[in-house]
Amino acid sequence: MQAQQYQQQRQKFAAVFLAFIFILAAVDNAEAGKKEKPEKKVKKSDCGEWQWSVCVPTSGDCGLGTREGTRTGAECKQTMKTQRCKIPCNWKKQFGAECKYQFQAWGECDLNTALKTRTGSLKRALHNAECQKTVTISKPCGKLTKPKPQEKRKWRDKSGNRLKRR
Repeated sequence: MQAQQYQQQRQKFAAVFLAFIFILAAVDNAEAGKKEKPEKKVKKSDCGEWQWSVCVPTSGDCGLGTREGTRTGAECKQTMKTQRCKIPCNWKKQFGAECKYQFQAWGECDLNTALKTRTGSLKRALHNAECQKTVTISKPCGKLTKPKPQEKRKWRDKSGNRLKRR
């Protein structure tokens, strides 16, 4: 009886082994049958770099807009294109919407001109914009405050009762 069971186990093992060999052969043939794709040829383009115009807002002086891009080259398929852009509304537009500056604190008020000034250094220039390295802005001082004369103080303790002067 044990001999018969042993024989059946050997037959099962042989069947599994042959199936495994068959699967390996089928996979190997499938891979061999595939044609290797030639690598894509890298085209060396004689097209120049894109040169972008400044962002022109659709309406107003900030917000969404468009910019034009151009490039040169004998075999360029595309030499012009339009790109969407955005001009942040909180940037100092007097220095160009493409230029972002880091400003110092406002200086003291110049009593001769009634203006206070501050200097900004270039933080970022978008799309190769030509920006000044440093800029100076000024604004009116606003209301000039005169020092108030000291008022008579009413001396009180923590509970609000008046204290006597010495």
